[in-house]
Amino acid sequence: ASCDKDHNLNAAIQDSQFYEAIIDAWSMRHFKRGMETGHDHFFNSFKKFHAITSIHRGEALADIVARSALQNEVYLELMIHTDVTLTAQKLLLMAWNNDFESMYQKILAADMSDVVKQLSLKLDTQETQMQEILACNSVQAHIGCKLPVRYIYQVARENTPLLVFGQMVAGFEFANHDKRVVAINLVQPEDGLIAMRDYRLHMEMIAFLRKKYPNIKLTLHAGELSEATVNREDLKTHITDAVRIANADRIGHGVDILFEDNATSLLKEMAHKKVLVEVNLSSNQFILDVSGPHHPLLHYLNHGVPIALSTDDEGISRSDLTQEFQLATVTYDLTYPIIKTMVRNSLTYAFLPGESLWQEGLVHRYHSACSQDVPETKQLSPQCQAFLSRSEKATLQWELEKRFTIFEHSLRG
Repeated sequence: ASCDKDHNLNAAIQDSQFYEAIIDAWSMRHFKRGMETGHDHFFNSFKKFHAITSIHRGEALADIVARSALQNEVYLELMIHTDVTLTAQKLLLMAWNNDFESMYQKILAADMSDVVKQLSLKLDTQETQMQEILACNSVQAHIGCKLPVRYIYQVARENTPLLVFGQMVAGFEFANHDKRVVAINLVQPEDGLIAMRDYRLHMEMIAFLRKKYPNIKLTLHAGELSEATVNREDLKTHITDAVRIANADRIGHGVDILFEDNATSLLKEMAHKKVLVEVNLSSNQFILDVSGPHHPLLHYLNHGVPIALSTDDEGISRSDLTQEFQLATVTYDLTYPIIKTMVRNSLTYAFLPGESLWQEGLVHRYHSACSQDVPETKQLSPQCQAFLSRSEKATLQWELEKRFTIFEHSLRG
């Protein structure tokens, strides 16, 4: 439906009641269950503002980076929306078959390099706009200008096998040619008709492509399901397939873990493989109706599965990391060492190049090169300096340790 002249976005600037109604429609603010579920309200929000965000991505990026820096974050991995039509145009004359190798070669031959080039140029434009807005090349540069940002390529899974596979190829090619893009993910509701029907096929597609691109990381929305959204028999295999078929490095949500077949065995496997779970407490509460003792957060902790907290979507959820940590601490009575480990995990399992600051299997023991150094020391040992200079990941981890030290000293007075 079209908007009349009295109810467009320009009018919202002058009409506070209309403005408030827009914010409520585009987010979870003031949401009350009734004609619409939290799940539907959340996912329906994206198409309501897509026409705006699709042409203001540079401004959105600047806002996200600025707010994240002010929250004391040291690194960002952002999901980037890609133009599905770019890929679709290259696939118009193709017919799908399940011979992945044949389809892969056909898609590459359909000038996929042009898609990658256009995606990189769009990302260039967005970052340039962000830098201009934050005055990054001036003496008044915003603190966010120093915040490292990487991107995760989104594949819209509620599409035909051809278009899903084509997006995947584009994403892996993009990440392979542009080091700002560090991983691939699938988006759109996991309980969607096509997402449910083709879930295992999608995992098999990814498994095939990961062999072609072994250095590209993978995080997957997996187990973002509950009995409020699907039948119980549909809760048995999604995390399992993400871990065992697609070989995901991380999974997002993982809410249905206790309904998975052989859940205990799967938890042990995830702990052994160090598959991190991105936990989204607020999101899981209003989308899946899962919270408190019904959420598997403590089960992951008790089985040694690494976890980190995430906001899912700050804009729609109207949340931030501070609120997520507060919710986790109050709900599950988490100790400071557990919270600290979760924060460290967000960098340990980040898709950054270089060795970790932590010795393998010893999260509280520095790498041997820095074993004699402490964060509060201004002058690092030559071997520690050399090690940090070779690892972007370890450098940011060291910065985090310095911030922990400052915070903890402030509490002691």
